[in-house]
Amino acid sequence: MTTVNALGDSVTISGRVHSIESCGTLDGPGIRFILFLQGCLMRCKYCHNRDSWDESAGYEMTVEEVMESIRYYKPYFKSGGGLTVSGGEPILQAPFVTELFKACHAEGINTCLDTNGFMREHDQSIDELLDETDLVLIDVKHLDDKQHIALTKVSNRHTLNFIRHLERKAVPFWMRHVVVPGYTDNLASAELLANYSKNLTHLKRLELLPYHDNGAFKWQQYGEIYPLTGVAPLSRKSIEPIAQLLESYQLPVVY
Repeated sequence: MTTVNALGDSVTISGRVHSIESCGTLDGPGIRFILFLQGCLMRCKYCHNRDSWDESAGYEMTVEEVMESIRYYKPYFKSGGGLTVSGGEPILQAPFVTELFKACHAEGINTCLDTNGFMREHDQSIDELLDETDLVLIDVKHLDDKQHIALTKVSNRHTLNFIRHLERKAVPFWMRHVVVPGYTDNLASAELLANYSKNLTHLKRLELLPYHDNGAFKWQQYGEIYPLTGVAPLSRKSIEPIAQLLESYQLPVVY
């Protein structure tokens, strides 16, 4: 797919891709084609895609090249599935994702944006992207800013500002929250999440995700020590008290 720049020249739109999952079931409704893009500004201690941080890594794909791959899986989308663009952080490549979502909508394919809401600065490209987005999955790491910085090395204000913008634009979204031992596995942090979430008009689902260490080996490949080495993964049952607290606020909890 091509677009026209300010000089009137035709420009092919491409993005830097980390990887592709052809039939995902965990990142949005139905069966999803998931495109993981390169680049992220957060430095989460439990990141399972450590190799996605570098914006210059990965490989380039044009919109049409991605669409060629997606079309093969269209029959599987009849259950309400479609395309999810994740990362890394996809809003760092907003113009590419926008054109890709436009191409999907032209062929009747549902679009989903999986984001942490942290970009360098808000500009018109984000609004253009959201106009082509059917559903947003927004990762909320911690409602306490100091704890958020401890987990990700950045403030949570970026994510919360993004959620406010989703509310203003009336974009439906699912909130995703990883329950991390020592950070978010306590009722006090759950209470913060509940009091914040109960006032969100366009929140359609609150997903609790038990911490896992499946991506630890990627840190080792970079010669780095995985920050949560020794922290045991959580079971679904272990997060039931947090889920029950959130449900008491009449929130749409899934875990």
